[in-house]
Amino acid sequence: MKAAQLNEQQKFEVVEIEDPKMNDDEVRIKVYANGVCGSDTHKIADGWPYELPVIIGHEFSGEVIEIGSNVTHVSVGDRVIAAPMMPCHECEYCQQGYYGMCENYKMIGTHRSGGFGQQVVAPKENVLPVGDMDYKTAALIEPLAVSMHGVMGIDVQLGDTVVVLGMGAVGLLTLKCLLAAGAKDVIAVDISDDSIKEAIKHGATYGINSLKEDLESKVMELTNGLGADIVMECAGSAITQEQALLLAKKHGKVGYQGIAYRDITLKRKAFENIFRRELTIKGFWNSYSAPFPGKEWQNAIDYVNSGKIDLDGMVTHTFPLNKAEELFDMIINRKENFNKVLILPQEIEE
Repeated sequence: MKAAQLNEQQKFEVVEIEDPKMNDDEVRIKVYANGVCGSDTHKIADGWPYELPVIIGHEFSGEVIEIGSNVTHVSVGDRVIAAPMMPCHECEYCQQGYYGMCENYKMIGTHRSGGFGQQVVAPKENVLPVGDMDYKTAALIEPLAVSMHGVMGIDVQLGDTVVVLGMGAVGLLTLKCLLAAGAKDVIAVDISDDSIKEAIKHGATYGINSLKEDLESKVMELTNGLGADIVMECAGSAITQEQALLLAKKHGKVGYQGIAYRDITLKRKAFENIFRRELTIKGFWNSYSAPFPGKEWQNAIDYVNSGKIDLDGMVTHTFPLNKAEELFDMIINRKENFNKVLILPQEIEE
C-alpha cells in the first residue's frame, strides 16, 4: 500500500510499504477518509514526541476488505470506522471499565499505522459499522464521540444555558451534542467572527467575540446576572481555561475538553470562584466507556444516521495523499480559514 509517512526529519513523504499484517481477531480496512486532529497538529508543530517514522491518523473511515476468522459483527464490503485506542484490558482502570484511563494503552496512528495509509488493520472490538454513511462524514465520528463523551459526562439538564469556549471542530461538535442533549441556549465564544457565524449557523443561540466584547459582562447580561449552568472549554487556550471559571453560575459546572499546551496561572478571582460558587469541575479525556468502546461511539453513529445531529458543512478542506505536507502547512500557519480537514488516502494527484 501507499502511505503518507512522517519521516525522521518530520516531513511527510509518500512511501510504498507492505500491507499491514492481521490476525484472526482483526479487520482490514481500506481507508477512504481521515480527519486531521488538533492534537496531531500540535505534536507536529512542537516536534513529534513518539517513534519515527510513523503513519499517523486516528479519525478514519473506510471499507472492510478482509476479516479474521473470529470476526462476526462486520463483513467484507461494510462501511466502518475504528476507535483508535487499544486498551490493555488488564490494568486496574480497564478492569473497572475506565478504558480511557488505561495505564498501558496503544493508539492507532501513534503506535500502529493509521489513516494516512491506504489500509489500516484494527482489532475487531474497535471496528464499528456505520451503515450507508458517506466516508467523509464517517471520518467525523471519532471527534464527535470525543465531544459526546464530555457532554454525557457533564450531565446536561433540559433547559440549561451553556457557554462553549472555542468554536473549532470539537467546539462545534460539542455545541451539536449539547443541543441534542436538551440545552436550551448555547452561547458560542471565539475570537473569530467567521467561527462565530459558523456556530450560529450550526445552532448556537448567541455568539460573542471575546476580543471585541467584555466576555464576562456579556455572559452575565445573557444569563440575567447569574452566569451559565455549564461552561465547556474546547479551545485548549490558557486564556479560555481561566475564563471558564468566571462564567459559571453558583453551583454551576465547568467541563474541560481542550488540551493544555502551556502552563496556566489563575488570577485570584478565577480560583476563588471554584469554592465561593461551589463549582463542579470535570475533565474529559478521549471518548471511551464500558462496554468498549462506549455508548459515546454508538450514539454518535446513530444520531448522525437518524439526522438528529447534522454534520453537513463541517468538512471545509480535503487533500490527496501526496499533499500531506501542504495540508499541515495550511493548518499550522493558518493560511486559510478551515474547520475540519480531511486527507483522502486513495487519491493521489499527478
